[in-house]
Amino acid sequence: MTRAGVNTFLRKNNPFDDFEGRVAIVTGAARGLGRAAAERLYERGAFVAVNVRDGERAEMVVSALGERAFAVPGDIAAVGMPDEIARKTMERFGRIDILVNNAALARSTRFLELTADEWRDALEVNLTAPFLLTKAVLPAMKDQGYGRIINVSSSAGRTVSTLGGAHYTASKAGLLGLTRASAKELGKFGITVNAICPGMIDTELTNEYATPHFLEQLAASYPVPRLGTAREVADLICFAASEAAGYLTGTSLDINGGDLMM
Repeated sequence: MTRAGVNTFLRKNNPFDDFEGRVAIVTGAARGLGRAAAERLYERGAFVAVNVRDGERAEMVVSALGERAFAVPGDIAAVGMPDEIARKTMERFGRIDILVNNAALARSTRFLELTADEWRDALEVNLTAPFLLTKAVLPAMKDQGYGRIINVSSSAGRTVSTLGGAHYTASKAGLLGLTRASAKELGKFGITVNAICPGMIDTELTNEYATPHFLEQLAASYPVPRLGTAREVADLICFAASEAAGYLTGTSLDINGGDLMM
């Protein structure tokens, strides 16, 4: 859809739970939480800029979503890529309302084997890229006087990762700090910044790092004795991205079946 089409589509009085006419960027949208968030935002009326590192996979997601989706592929940790994603989205849609910083490097390397290079790679993808993407969308959101930034952290950012290594835990904890600091400074522009902290969610990545037996035992120990679903996390992302959440900023929203109570 063209920029003119977006402006025509945007309504002045959106219901609180409706994204009709809104434009969202979702990083890491090929699968898991990012794919679920892109699908849910699209289902609820948003135009969705789909970021996946590989261009062919990005186009596959776009094809599955529909005509209101647009591919903005690329490695978010590459120099200049955050600005490029924002520029292409603005050229296509003419506005940016929502940024979902979901893409992450999640590895289980144990501390004794963890190298400085792998540590830096995790921080570049999981912390520096969300910072730069937030910077990249700010001009559009400030001009509109409206924006929603959602950083997908983890229960690891609250405590320590069950499956990931120290670099994953440290980067996700840093993302919570970035959420609070940016929320404090950006609220005056009509921009809210919140973090989502999923616990153990039934995604492809989770199943790559753990056996079914281990996950079954883990889930049985939770107050809600099952793994969460990507759809449930996507719905929480959508709430944080909605107009209804206009007075919610700087928060870390837990979704973990009661595994972590703070």
